Amino acid sequence: MKRRSFFQQFILSSGGILLAPKIMAQAHNRKAKKITILHTNDTHSNIDPFPENHSKYPGMGGVAKRFEIIEKIRSEEQNVILLDAGDIFQGTPYFNTFNGNLEMKLMSKMGYDASTMGNHDFDIGLEGFKLAKKHANFPFLCSNYDFSNTLLKNETKPYHVFNKDGIKIGVFGIGVELDGLVSKGNYGDTVYQNPIKIANRTAEILKQEGCDLIICLSHLGFSYDSREKVSDLVLASQTKNIHVIIGGHTHTFLEKPIIEKNLIGELVLVNQVGWAGIQLGRIDIDISSKMKRKSNIEII
Repeated sequence: MKRRSFFQQFILSSGGILLAPKIMAQAHNRKAKKITILHTNDTHSNIDPFPENHSKYPGMGGVAKRFEIIEKIRSEEQNVILLDAGDIFQGTPYFNTFNGNLEMKLMSKMGYDASTMGNHDFDIGLEGFKLAKKHANFPFLCSNYDFSNTLLKNETKPYHVFNKDGIKIGVFGIGVELDGLVSKGNYGDTVYQNPIKIANRTAEILKQEGCDLIICLSHLGFSYDSREKVSDLVLASQTKNIHVIIGGHTHTFLEKPIIEKNLIGELVLVNQVGWAGIQLGRIDIDISSKMKRKSNIEII
């Protein structure tokens, strides 16, 4: 399968972002195949919906409602991939009571395909995370955390390649710098590596492996006042071969995904859906000779 040239031009529509790329001639005769990406970030142990009398999010969120929406979409679409951008832990008594076990069990029940780690996923230390992870039947993707000298050696992967109806989807994770955010005792000898350098290296590997779509699960944060601080927007602009960045950390509610140009002028879709499981992100990708990208945010 030949790699396609993504995101050459885009059209804004009321339903989200519709992208119509120019692709390589070798793909012209391919029958259209649709990939549906569902995603969350910073759910922070919010198992139940917010109370009906909550001042900002009355009755919103909750795992049961999220699962209902996910299952409905799965019943309608053939090729669905469900991803999370980290900070699964911390924020409600469920975390303090069950030490992350419940969150992992529920994500497994919902059928998550992969997640990356956020800074709060270190809140019970490496040993605590390892114990909770036993209840996860999906991989944790962390390409710029080197766990070689820690308890998490061989517990995470830098990336994973999914095959959906003959379409190869490469997914990898990029984490935020832990120093200053996480107690040293909780991350131990974890080595933080340059996210731009590692993202470029990993995306190139996935390109060489023949991936048609490359997704980065980022817990860097959407944007900051200073471009010196690495964010999703900086990551998009200083890398290549990445098509979609699914972000977390800054709890940013985007009305629609942002389009950034990468190092070589190609377009990258960047999205983030707030926090607490209030929203479920959806990106539909039609892969054909007239490929389209359409993005939606589902309020839970």
